[in-house]
Amino acid sequence: MKSILGIGNALTDILAVLPDDSLLEKYHLPKGSMQHVDMETGDRIWTSLKEIGVKYVPGGSAANTITCTSIFGMPSAYIGKIGNDELGSLFKSTMEQSGVTTLMLYGTKSSGRCMAFISGVNAERTFANYMGAALEMEATDLKQEYFEGYDYFHIEGYLVQDQELIRTAAEMAHRAGSIISIDLASYNVVESNDAFLHNLVDKYVNIVFANESEARAFTGKEPAEAIRELSQLCDIAVVKVGKDGSMVRSGDEEYFVEPWPAKAIDATGAGDTYAAGFLYGHSLGLPLKTCGEIGSILAAKVVEVVGTKIDVPRWREAKAEIREIIAANGGETHV
Repeated sequence: MKSILGIGNALTDILAVLPDDSLLEKYHLPKGSMQHVDMETGDRIWTSLKEIGVKYVPGGSAANTITCTSIFGMPSAYIGKIGNDELGSLFKSTMEQSGVTTLMLYGTKSSGRCMAFISGVNAERTFANYMGAALEMEATDLKQEYFEGYDYFHIEGYLVQDQELIRTAAEMAHRAGSIISIDLASYNVVESNDAFLHNLVDKYVNIVFANESEARAFTGKEPAEAIRELSQLCDIAVVKVGKDGSMVRSGDEEYFVEPWPAKAIDATGAGDTYAAGFLYGHSLGLPLKTCGEIGSILAAKVVEVVGTKIDVPRWREAKAEIREIIAANGGETHV
């Protein structure tokens, strides 16, 4: 089985159901908003939340993808930076429980977290994000030895906050002979780093994952035209169009992939799991369209749950459906 290494912002998703709005008022968090908070506020909120009772899930785009590839059986590893604290230890140990080899770096700040508060009769969500130690990861932290021996290297586009970090990681992975993929993260990330991302994709990246707004920001064109332009810069371009499915293209070979049936309640993590399914299929040497179909199956499972983690029953369903697709294409699977 081929192996994969990912790099991203190591953030723990913290989910709390609030009995009332007093905590939101205490920390000046408007209901339904998404606020960035400093280290002191982030630590105080977390301390308050522990008294209420919360759910912890290691998060961040690349961490979500790498966790899924590990569940598929691919030897999977992850590079990220955490604080030397309880939350960092939890992130590391939970990733390892999913079978991921962690190459964790340690910063001076507290571990990053995305705190989600559910409150009110309408279960409205309010977010307080603290990036913390994740933002301290820099190019000088990386060593060539981290990248050796992996068949794939997956980059989280949000890391473009430090262009030198991404460039160095891509160079090291390229020297190690890895197939390099990137998830473009969000349209505003692309807009703010357009020239850098074009250069990165052109020089180093083999597989690009983008949703329609990211593809539009990268090329200035609508998805059908954007995927053609993207595919001229890399080996494989993938453009996801939400509930309408996805398009995959390599050279002159292009396919539309129908969305897999799902009862969607939360789209969080759909792109991350799609990437994991696609890369797994690619690692088996499956046809381009089949890789997209496997990605679509995983995305359909994660949108049926709240948060970014597919539950055990849905994983069983996904693996059974994937086995059928692979068998229909004459391939073999270990899922």
